[in-house]
Amino acid sequence: MLPEENSNLTCAICDIRKEKRFCPAIHGRICPQCCGEQREVTLDCPSDCPYLQQAREHEKPRPADQFDSAALFLQVEISEQFTYEREHLLMGLSYALNKAAHADRGLNDRDLIAALSAMSTNYERRVNSGLHYDQPLTSAAQHAVAAQVEEMVKQYREAEKKQLGYSNLRDSDVLKALVFLVRLGHGRTSGRPKSRAFIDFLFAQFPEKEAAVVSPQEAGSRIIVP
Repeated sequence: MLPEENSNLTCAICDIRKEKRFCPAIHGRICPQCCGEQREVTLDCPSDCPYLQQAREHEKPRPADQFDSAALFLQVEISEQFTYEREHLLMGLSYALNKAAHADRGLNDRDLIAALSAMSTNYERRVNSGLHYDQPLTSAAQHAVAAQVEEMVKQYREAEKKQLGYSNLRDSDVLKALVFLVRLGHGRTSGRPKSRAFIDFLFAQFPEKEAAVVSPQEAGSRIIVP
């Protein structure tokens, strides 16, 4: 349990209860109840906040009834064999998300998941009907995420051609990889509007000091199957 100081001053949020902890999101002191209720809801909690970290350690996985089955693309089957054979693709696309999140620190989990979901819908349409119609994205931030992911798909195909003389990456493979990451994102995020738990998970997989390019030949195994 983190230490809390006694004080006669009131919480900077509710102005009713006593303040007992410093909130780095508002640079002021708040009560534990407001901290718990507003964390990642109205508060942009920094990842190094000790109360956020403590909450994540004790947070239980979200129950299945909180997930929209359509949002998880359950019609797309992803086998263990696929995750093994396309591990480097999954790593490359994960790194693309990591890169996008580093470029825009205002991104949250919902932005990443929304961009991945729209791309999954696009690729599913291509696979099933051959139509190249892109699902519209709702923000410039999501466009930036999608652009990073598409660039990594392009780089992956180019790396295959350089190594094999051709690329055998199919759109159906890209679809499965995107859906894998959608499910991983839903499994990692807290579900709160301003959650960055999924983003922090990606940051942990790719420390900034490491090389900026993750090629199919160089990637290691870090992604945990959801």
